[in-house]
Amino acid sequence: MNLVASPLDSAKAAFRCVIPAGEPWIHEIKKHQHFRIVDLHGNQAVDTLFYNARDYSDRYSSTDTIQQQCNIYLTTGTKLMSTGGTLLLTIVADTCGRHDTLGGACANESNMVRYALEKRHMHACRSSFLKAVIEWDHGMTKRDITSNINFFMNVPVTPEGKLTFEDGISEPGKYVEMRAETDVLAMISNCPQLNNPCNAYNPTPVEVLIWDDPKL
Repeated sequence: MNLVASPLDSAKAAFRCVIPAGEPWIHEIKKHQHFRIVDLHGNQAVDTLFYNARDYSDRYSSTDTIQQQCNIYLTTGTKLMSTGGTLLLTIVADTCGRHDTLGGACANESNMVRYALEKRHMHACRSSFLKAVIEWDHGMTKRDITSNINFFMNVPVTPEGKLTFEDGISEPGKYVEMRAETDVLAMISNCPQLNNPCNAYNPTPVEVLIWDDPKL
């Protein structure tokens, strides 16, 4: 873990928005802007995708990000890389300390397989991503929804190489903050999952904030 607090004042943010539990959010972040996600109530999983805003086919890559930093978890100093080798964002502050990049997004199908047949109808992050893509209406399709980051989610890897979904390690008010290294499109599904302990079985709102380039 690399815990670092941000010097930026939330009262001076150029943009801020509360994302309700279970809802999607999509927004462009300009180069050098700072982007913060705040876990308002603690242990809320925030499924997130990033794209090069100039070319949506150049998107966040968990493989390239893990390879670049030789670490499966994200924290302060992590460089979020794209499929095309573009540096999308750098994590510049983190008061939680560790974020998952392997667990993926819940889907109706995985709800059924992982939990029970009758869980298939339950809302899932992939559905939220699809809703965001449709509402954005900029030519993206379900093919553009790939492996995502799970901010604030605790997904340990066992010595046997298996993923386990455990109680969260975040707390109310914890946040992660990134600096955009190019123009970026951010897409969030504020996870609606009710079937695993990552959010104490209680999805809650999160807040997003954007600051203009602090050097300007």
